[in-house]
Amino acid sequence: MVLQETPNSITERLREGLARVGMVMRIDEWNRSKASGLNPTQLAILTLLEKRGEAGLSVHEVAAHLGVSQPTATDSINALERKTYVEKQQVASDRRATRVVPTAAGLAVLAASDTGDSLVAEALAALDERAQEDLLLTLVTMIRHLQVTEKIPVQRMCVTCRHFSPFAHADAVRPHHCHFVDAAFGQSELRIDCRDHVEANPAIRAAAWDAFQAG
Repeated sequence: MVLQETPNSITERLREGLARVGMVMRIDEWNRSKASGLNPTQLAILTLLEKRGEAGLSVHEVAAHLGVSQPTATDSINALERKTYVEKQQVASDRRATRVVPTAAGLAVLAASDTGDSLVAEALAALDERAQEDLLLTLVTMIRHLQVTEKIPVQRMCVTCRHFSPFAHADAVRPHHCHFVDAAFGQSELRIDCRDHVEANPAIRAAAWDAFQAG
């Protein structure tokens, strides 16, 4: 007997699978939240700010990147400020604007809560190197689609960066080039969120993506 496939059956199974992974990621977040003494939103904000470093983010940017409302982001940032885990700094070029940056205390509590012993990390370790690389490329493609359709902000991925030259080298192991560090790198080293990311303009992003896909 041959199972009859409906047109969206594969999509539905993928959604179901992603939902299961999402559930496990939420469990990881709750476990880490308990270890840090923060709620999941506060932990997500502190993690995001740690990745941004001294440049910090505005409240609006925090809300946009995490997909929460601005009042929710404001309340959580104020709670983190009371705990002395973040501070607000005025922007030199605009005295009315502020950026939120993590403090040393905030970075310390974040580091202490990250044991590296997560359920998702355990599941990823079950994949061999090729499968991990394939999954990374799939995620890059999905994230790019979400940002092109304006469902999420432009992410700090290699494929959206001004420094990225896809398949600039004949080397099959390290075909790409990062002009920021002036070095070749491979598919498995593609970044989803890079500190040194400089957003390329839309035309350059589109051309880079076409070259990336063609390669």
